Amino acid sequence: MQFIPHYSSSSGNLYSLIDGDTRLLLECGVSINRIRRAVGFNLGAYTACLLTHCHGDHATAATDVMRAGLDLYCSDGTADQLGLRGHRLHKLERNGSMNERRYKTIGLGGTMVTPYGVQHDAPQPVGYLITGCGYRLLFATDTYYIRYKFDGLTHICVECNYSEKTISDDIHPAQRDRLLASHMSLETLLDMLAANDLSQVREIHLLHLSDSNADADCFRDTVMQVTGRPVFVAGKEPE
Repeated sequence: MQFIPHYSSSSGNLYSLIDGDTRLLLECGVSINRIRRAVGFNLGAYTACLLTHCHGDHATAATDVMRAGLDLYCSDGTADQLGLRGHRLHKLERNGSMNERRYKTIGLGGTMVTPYGVQHDAPQPVGYLITGCGYRLLFATDTYYIRYKFDGLTHICVECNYSEKTISDDIHPAQRDRLLASHMSLETLLDMLAANDLSQVREIHLLHLSDSNADADCFRDTVMQVTGRPVFVAGKEPE
């Protein structure tokens, strides 16, 4: 299994998960032309796109991805906010009542995808737990905390947007309030990691770092020291 961060910032987010013959896009927050270039003009080999929420830096190319022939999975709230429609659109099915923030598992090739609710200022945002042969990957961006615990994780790919110690003094108070109420801090991430069993974790990927409120080297070194696991910081440009 390969997890590839193509773009990861407030300017745009795009990731690939490649598991044998199953290839998934996670997010589509850059133009369709940039997506095609990022995946080596091999978009037709991808099975589906998993979308977490409606904000443009994650969903810019949602309609174009479906026009290109990929099935797109997202919550009702995301689909409605973006005005998405068509036979390629698959709205996530809740597992229980309307108030339940867990969703039914989806089978995509040999990969099983379980959406779960996260905390962000968008209608029905989700993260994804992705399980395949020999791995169990947690994916979450744009959430100020994760309320669930997960067993048997091998890969953790999660937002680490800022630290309480690195927030710019020049940030506008309203922007600061939104940051605290919609994005995950280093401190919250460390709490989340401490609450989960990391015994099988092979890699941790830090996603969606703030341009002005993050210190990539510090964040990587801190998480590596606390967890004892290899830690990677997603870049802003295609690898």
